[in-house]
Amino acid sequence: MTPFTHTLPHTVADSLTMLRRNLKHARRYPSLTASVVMTPVLMLLLFTYVFGGALGAGVDAPASGSGGEYVDYLAPGIILMAATSGALVTAVGVCVDMTEGIVNRFRTMAVSRSAFLTGHVVSSVIQTMLSIVCVVAVALLVGFRPHAGPVEWLAAAGLMTLLTFALTWIAAGIGLVARNPESASNIPLPLQFLPFLGSAVVPPESMPAGLRWFAEYQPFTSVNETLRGLLTGTEIGTNGITALAWCLALTLTGYLWARTVFHRGTAADRRA
Repeated sequence: MTPFTHTLPHTVADSLTMLRRNLKHARRYPSLTASVVMTPVLMLLLFTYVFGGALGAGVDAPASGSGGEYVDYLAPGIILMAATSGALVTAVGVCVDMTEGIVNRFRTMAVSRSAFLTGHVVSSVIQTMLSIVCVVAVALLVGFRPHAGPVEWLAAAGLMTLLTFALTWIAAGIGLVARNPESASNIPLPLQFLPFLGSAVVPPESMPAGLRWFAEYQPFTSVNETLRGLLTGTEIGTNGITALAWCLALTLTGYLWARTVFHRGTAADRRA
């Protein structure tokens, strides 16, 4: 491969090309994106209509036949789950490109090294945010009644975008190290259900001591409480600062990991 210098406009143009490529793939093969949307929607319906009566009393939200006030407690956690579910799309997409050999072709072309990952990450963030909009719409249909104004909605959207961006970079790293698309689709599963080991479904105070400690201090609890406070008016306290710190730390960790793994592979190909 002939070395050349990448200018910023060249890198941006290549990244936009990769973004269009990934969005076209998502449009042509919508089944994976649809499954990512359906999982949180089904969880919302399950916990609202099946478990809402029993769990609602535990969070001081009596449930009526249609789910009652418990859905106001539950909905932010399900929205958070929708953000984590988007990691699956990134991990599988990156792994498919790595295992099918298209990346090796990109490496022999005059393509910016960062464009491949950037295109995947931005594409997945867009898809995930659209999925979150769908989940919010379903939550409103089943009785979710937020008290947020325009500023709170914008803050909530910004928080979800930042979290999605962080998790997408981590998922990109997973896709790079996974041996096949099947393992790439399985590794992110704990991320999708980690919010349930926080305050998504019930308050941590109702959990056993050990699990309660984990639930209170794991990253998704502070994000969930911040989102719940923005949408429903509950107390946020220091959770907002903690949530932002976690999101930034996860973004930096995922970015550095994915970038290192990808460039390590590029260097190995050059030596070969």
